[in-house]
Amino acid sequence: MRLSCILTARLSRAVQVLIVTIGLWGMLYAKSEPELDGQSILASLEKSYGKRAQKRGKAWLKLMKTQGENTELEKLNKVNRFFNLFHFIDDIKLWGSENYWASPLEFIGVNGGDCEDFAIAKYFTLRELGIADEKMRITMVKAANIRKYHMVLAYYQTPGAVPLILDNLDGAVKTADKRKDLIPVYSFNASQLWLNKEKGKGLLSGKASRLTLWRDLRQRISAATLKQPKLKLEF
Repeated sequence: MRLSCILTARLSRAVQVLIVTIGLWGMLYAKSEPELDGQSILASLEKSYGKRAQKRGKAWLKLMKTQGENTELEKLNKVNRFFNLFHFIDDIKLWGSENYWASPLEFIGVNGGDCEDFAIAKYFTLRELGIADEKMRITMVKAANIRKYHMVLAYYQTPGAVPLILDNLDGAVKTADKRKDLIPVYSFNASQLWLNKEKGKGLLSGKASRLTLWRDLRQRISAATLKQPKLKLEF
């Protein structure tokens, strides 16, 4: 079954852009596993968004430095709690765009974003903490409680396991079978794309990597080039 048979044209375009972003970050990890340059990150956050953004950046870096001995489940819970403190706001209000996929640093810098930004930030933070890409999928769902498409992060302890769901709508990390409000549509990580008919299962639908927007997205994932929001979330 083609993805276009399931999604509207708008959603299809949006996921293509996000897949490019995920693919580029995935390639960076696969090639070099670079260590984060904390000083550069903090300097960029302060320059682009101010002192409070720099403080959030310090908290994020500290979160990652203090989890060396934690289990994967502990990492999931701590990362989920950390990012769920950020503000939820639609792209059109924050960025002036219907679909803008913020990098983790932009999300931290502006202090919020929409559901995609929550899921992306959690995904890349957990990748930095050593959780394998094949254990995670960014997942588009239909959220019955809000009657909208919604995005979450799914973690699979083993390939056949029912995944744990990290979500900004529900602060607790729960297995997918306990989230009756979520209907899975499709999921992806840095390398693969799946169509989902059942919770915890999916039909492999091809490679997720796309390279057409390389220049633009490379700028967006750079700490030196952070986009300015249309709306300030600092209160």
